[in-house]
Amino acid sequence: MEPIANLNGRQLPLAEARISVLDRGFLFGDAVYEVLRIYSGKPWLLQAHWERLRHSLDALRIRGVDLDRLRQRLLATIAAGPFQEAIAYVQVTRGVAPRAHAFPAEATPTELIYVQAYHDTHAEMRQTGAAVVTYPDIRWDRCDVKSTNLLGNVLAAQAAQEAGCVEALLYLPDGTLTEGSHTSFCWVKGGIIWATPQGSSILLGTTRSFVTQLARGDGLTVRDGTLRREDLGTVAELFLTGTTSEVMPVVQVDGRPIADGRPGPVTRRLQELYRRAVGEFVANPAEGAGGR
Repeated sequence: MEPIANLNGRQLPLAEARISVLDRGFLFGDAVYEVLRIYSGKPWLLQAHWERLRHSLDALRIRGVDLDRLRQRLLATIAAGPFQEAIAYVQVTRGVAPRAHAFPAEATPTELIYVQAYHDTHAEMRQTGAAVVTYPDIRWDRCDVKSTNLLGNVLAAQAAQEAGCVEALLYLPDGTLTEGSHTSFCWVKGGIIWATPQGSSILLGTTRSFVTQLARGDGLTVRDGTLRREDLGTVAELFLTGTTSEVMPVVQVDGRPIADGRPGPVTRRLQELYRRAVGEFVANPAEGAGGR
């Protein structure tokens, strides 16, 4: 199925979508975005993604976006396929204006949605476990804003690909690990699930938040903590969370195994809980497209 776009309210094939070269998203990366997973035609965790989109828009002071209307456009684009297993991309820029760094006096935001079919390329790796590398965190200081300024993430992801790995874990000059180039991560130590504290140094991961909620509901303890590169050898388990990663065990970092080099029992339990939650979401018509 060919990807379908909705550009400023006009639905069309993605290949035909066009924007001005003076769009500030193109010129400055003056834009924010979200990526959602579609299961059986229904957008997963839609409300959480929309709340984060609102946060990003507010942080960058991009005004004039009707998020309820944008949401309806997203649902219409999904239904137009009709898409079943898919990915939805939503991006809002400050709009088109003569090139100048300061905000334009008047500009209408550019609103882009596109939906494309998705084949789960991570299914096998979720069973066997993933290998990752570490990479310096060279991003800006407002990583809680999901902006399209992703050059630091791009370079890290490229380093991971060149190393034959699925992801790069980013670290600060003191060795503190923050998050992945396009995922969040958690680790298990002392029977406790640990996660990097929320703040401007990381993105508020919708999947991470949902997974830790599932963990607490299952009686597991989740705490905020700090993990440094030199301490990776002390953790019992390490796993990634993300829209397409879901819950992915990490069994190797920089060529060295995590624990015994196999997915651990806590990660396996969280995978089970996650797939059960997705199954219940898909099977429950009352939840409709609202997501969780």
